[in-house]
Amino acid sequence: MKKILFFICVCVSFSMFSQKGEVLFSIDNEKVTVEEFKDVYERNLDLVVDEDSKNIDKYLDLYINYKLKVREAYSLKLDTSRSYKRELATHKNQLAAPYLQDNAMLEKLVEEAYFRTKNEIKAKHILVRFPKGTKPNDTLSYFNKITVYRNRIIAGESFEKVAAEVSEDPSAKRNNGNLGYFSAFKMVYPFEDAAYKTKIGEVSKPFKTRFGYHIVKVDGLRSSKGEFEVAHILIDERSIIGKAQIDSAYAKLNKGESFEKLAKQYSTDKGSARNGGKLPRFGAGKMVEEFENVVFNLVEINSYSKPFKTKYGWHIVKLLKKHPVQSFENAKKSLTKKIKSSGRARSDNNAIAAKIAKDYNIKIYDNALDIFKKSDRRNFPTEELQSVLLTINDKEITQETFASYIKHRRHLTIDTLLKSFKDSEVIKYYKDHLIDTEPAYKKTLKGYKDDLLLFDLMKQKIWDKAAKDTLGLKEFFNTSTKFKGQDFSKNKGKAMSAYQDFLKDNWIEELHKNSKVKINKKALRRFKKQYNQ
Repeated sequence: MKKILFFICVCVSFSMFSQKGEVLFSIDNEKVTVEEFKDVYERNLDLVVDEDSKNIDKYLDLYINYKLKVREAYSLKLDTSRSYKRELATHKNQLAAPYLQDNAMLEKLVEEAYFRTKNEIKAKHILVRFPKGTKPNDTLSYFNKITVYRNRIIAGESFEKVAAEVSEDPSAKRNNGNLGYFSAFKMVYPFEDAAYKTKIGEVSKPFKTRFGYHIVKVDGLRSSKGEFEVAHILIDERSIIGKAQIDSAYAKLNKGESFEKLAKQYSTDKGSARNGGKLPRFGAGKMVEEFENVVFNLVEINSYSKPFKTKYGWHIVKLLKKHPVQSFENAKKSLTKKIKSSGRARSDNNAIAAKIAKDYNIKIYDNALDIFKKSDRRNFPTEELQSVLLTINDKEITQETFASYIKHRRHLTIDTLLKSFKDSEVIKYYKDHLIDTEPAYKKTLKGYKDDLLLFDLMKQKIWDKAAKDTLGLKEFFNTSTKFKGQDFSKNKGKAMSAYQDFLKDNWIEELHKNSKVKINKKALRRFKKQYNQ
């Protein structure tokens, strides 16, 4: 029995293998293999609900019609239109993205972000701001200034005193540089990274963000409180009059009156008052510290605080809902999405380009770079920019391409720009050659290209034509037995759909007449046998 089963399995396997390169049908000189049709048929098999649509003969008819329409689109040169090229470029970038991921680095960043989501850090900082238009190579004086401030603190001066005196963060005079608690994604990544890498009680070395140079002192680390939904009543009068008003609202709450009703009646925060005092969901670092601390101390859902004071006035806050930090498994997807769309993922491009470049023969021609170091970037002599600056394998990239790249990046040094330009060209070269190295990418891209063309073709040949041909639509309605005795104005939508089908059927019939379609019936029978058809 085992020998018989083995024999059957070998026969089936051999049958499938032997059909792999076999032609199933041809349209003129274009040949379509069994393998191509099998791939399309099986890919769509699970998507088809109607069992009748799984019929191989019917599906083959549909696929032949599809191929005829795509051939027509190419013959009309629809693939050369600007809109098509633009949309295809978008799809190519989306398809290429997974091949450009440094998965090990991404995993590391996700784990890092989760730790920082689970653990909130308390810090204060001093900022030396970059004036607008500051060039990266003109920041030494600002670095020297922040270094002087750090040295004062290291020598024994209070961080708070120095922050209030010299920090160019506008809030420093009031809060002595204190930022309270915050977690992942609440600050720009270089700031967040520096803060979490500084030990509690220590002052960081100077570091740079797009705002300027900072130093940060870390005061504490605690487990995250999660996020909260609350409602509040705010009286923005901080005097005794405001205190009297908030006490009045509090007394009514204690007598059982609705918080939502009292928020609408008393609260001067009109944005939240109309919603019964409800505020957007928040976590540590989003509200002033005094407000957050009161919220964190509310234990029971629907419990409310005693009146308390912040810089905004007098508040009463009600706890509506708590959102604890999710498990890593549940948080991973959203964290990955945030990382990919945030600044912290951009640093991956350098690593990806370096990794890809190892497989390429890359050469920079220093003599072609000299002109960029000597000339005014606003006025390059374009007629002189025809020399090759960079080669990647067999691809030559000229000075003119580099000049275009640096045109709107004049604040960066030439060496910095050359590095980023080279990385971007390496990644571009890799993406352009994915079609040669990744069969799955090639197959998916071909599907996208044909589907986009087909959409443009159907729009031109059927949808727009039916919409514009009002006389043809009415004539079709009046002569169709389907709409006999019916009012056109009441059935215009149905008539339009039927007219589009009518135009499409006639057009496909015409495509068949103008092409020679030949089906390999032996190959089709063998293929159908695999699916018991």
